[in-house]
Amino acid sequence: MITYRAMYKFIENGVHGEVLDFPGVITFGPSLEETRRLLAGALVDMAEACIFQGESLPSPDPTCSDSESDLEEPIHLLLTAANQVEIIPKVVTPFRAQGIGLGV
Repeated sequence: MITYRAMYKFIENGVHGEVLDFPGVITFGPSLEETRRLLAGALVDMAEACIFQGESLPSPDPTCSDSESDLEEPIHLLLTAANQVEIIPKVVTPFRAQGIGLGV
């Protein structure tokens, strides 16, 4: 688990959300609850994009802050290692006895 720093700012018609120590993770929602959900999704999407492009994830900075935020809190990124295995049916060629030492 990696813990980053989320900030929220209440503005007209909703809530702006941003992960302060992960550039590009930003969203907007009609409520704090929805913005939290959207921000968590944006964090996962950006982390996956970094990994797929062979880039390292930004290092968390628990000291970062935004003086204009109305609320700051930790946001956690959970990474799961997975393995995708494709099972291809093995094609077996029938063996035909050629009659050599097999009693055929």
